[in-house]
Amino acid sequence: MKIIQEFKEFAVKGNMMDMAVGIIIGASFNKVVDVLAKQVILPPISLLTDGVHFADKKLVLRDEISNASGDIITSEVAVAYGKLAEVFLDFLIIGFTVFIIVKFMNRLRTRAQDTKDKTVVTPKDIQLLSDLKELIQEQNSLLKGGGKS
Repeated sequence: MKIIQEFKEFAVKGNMMDMAVGIIIGASFNKVVDVLAKQVILPPISLLTDGVHFADKKLVLRDEISNASGDIITSEVAVAYGKLAEVFLDFLIIGFTVFIIVKFMNRLRTRAQDTKDKTVVTPKDIQLLSDLKELIQEQNSLLKGGGKS
């Protein structure tokens, strides 16, 4: 019975909804970045490398051997370094994209938390903390001034 109560508290407090929204947005963001990497950025890079597709690059250690009828006797053994290069490029593109988005979000958050910037609405909790800080500073200055007299 206690576990049901804990689950209710978890669900009601919004944690579950926050997680669900985060997972859905993350999945959508993954699709956007995947298309950005594979359909927008990699084709020009491939064009610069004379149409070479990274995924096709490999180091053949042993060639495939076939008999006269086309049956494979021994299969090819190869190190597919091109796929690694493609995945690494995807990683760099995704990392840079996430960095730019986080940098943009941090800039917006910093502006929102600046109580002196009137162009952006400051969240109520930040405004209250700022007001409390000012009141404490004012009280401390009065106490310091009163103690010297």
